[in-house]
Amino acid sequence: MQNCIIINAKYSKQLSLLCYNSSEILKNLGLQMQIDEKLLNKLEKLSALKINEEKRQSVINELSEIVNFVDKLNTLDLSQNKVTINTLKGGTPLRADDEKTSEVIENVLKNSPSHEERFFSVPKIIE
Repeated sequence: MQNCIIINAKYSKQLSLLCYNSSEILKNLGLQMQIDEKLLNKLEKLSALKINEEKRQSVINELSEIVNFVDKLNTLDLSQNKVTINTLKGGTPLRADDEKTSEVIENVLKNSPSHEERFFSVPKIIE
């Protein structure tokens, strides 16, 4: 079984997906999940990210902390907990679908120096 977590990459604008074998399977095999240069290179390739050399060790440490945290979560015994899907019985309460008038457009246009009908009128800037 594979567990996956989404990582918001601190040094990029993309999200990365880190998949790893369950810690129980790794422990049964006598292995432990370790983030190293080889795995970081693979994650870079899969996520199409490039991590600067000076930040690589920091990223390895952060990913290791995340994996260790998830391993701790995997050790929790949740067999006695009831599954909660929604705290509201009967779903989300709906509001009445009432039509309302709004004077927002008129109020905004009152403050504009120039307008035509319901649109701002601005000077031409491109000839």
